[in-house]
Amino acid sequence: MTLTSTSKVSAPTDHSVGELVGRASEQLSALVREEIALAKLELADKGRHYGRGGGLFGGAGLLAVIALQALAATAIAALSLVWPVWAGALLVTGVLAALAGLLALLGRRETRRAAPLTPEATARSVRTDIETIKEKAHR
Repeated sequence: MTLTSTSKVSAPTDHSVGELVGRASEQLSALVREEIALAKLELADKGRHYGRGGGLFGGAGLLAVIALQALAATAIAALSLVWPVWAGALLVTGVLAALAGLLALLGRRETRRAAPLTPEATARSVRTDIETIKEKAHR
């Protein structure tokens, strides 16, 4: 009695270690290029937002300075009704200097709290890629 097989078994494709290493190297290079491109896009987007925000803050600051000058002149004029003009001007100047110092300290504290400008999504993606590569390498 003769046994015949109806199913076909394909022979495994044999690749040399050199070919496999070459493919892995190409894939890793492509992955690194893609991650760098993603980081560039993310940083460009963040840069646009920072630029617009900075311009708007600059305009607001200019208008605030003009308004503060008008307020200072108004305060000096009001105090000159009660005190000599020089005394009112001195008081207003002292208050403004104290406020400027307080704002400078608060601004310094806030800038120290600011997170570094990093491409966070890209960093997460790179970590995921590294974990995937490590997992695949251990199989």
